[in-house]
Amino acid sequence: MEVKEVPLAIPAGYQVIIGQSHFIKTVEDIYETLTTSVPGLVFGVAFSESSGKALIRSDGSDDAATKLAVEFASKIASGHSFVVVLKDAYPINVLNRLKMVEEVANIFCATANAISVVVAESGGGRAILGVVDGVSPRGVESGQDRIERREFLRKIGYKR
Repeated sequence: MEVKEVPLAIPAGYQVIIGQSHFIKTVEDIYETLTTSVPGLVFGVAFSESSGKALIRSDGSDDAATKLAVEFASKIASGHSFVVVLKDAYPINVLNRLKMVEEVANIFCATANAISVVVAESGGGRAILGVVDGVSPRGVESGQDRIERREFLRKIGYKR
């Protein structure tokens, strides 16, 4: 078995959710979940089949986001994994709904950071072992940092 790192640079304005699922209907169910979670959501989704034709299946509300999801899924190349790309939206708005999709087994990350997907390659397949998301902590928040965090959450409308 060989462990590999798959770096993914997330373009400005986009967020990515990477997960694991188990069935060909994943693309349609995630599509329906996203469109009913946030009206007008701009997104793309790609799902890598693990058997049969072993294709990357895709759909979305935006061609560029869907193309990016397919690109990332192609680089990861792990069966039964999926990539959701959101444009100008935060994963917090859809994450719990995605977790409730009956074939979703795991969520590895939800981020706008540059990431490295750690995969294991064995025989004819790949598995996602985990995701390195952003950088390691540089310290502990100060009183001023706490004030800035609270102000930021209110500025973007997530707290009153």
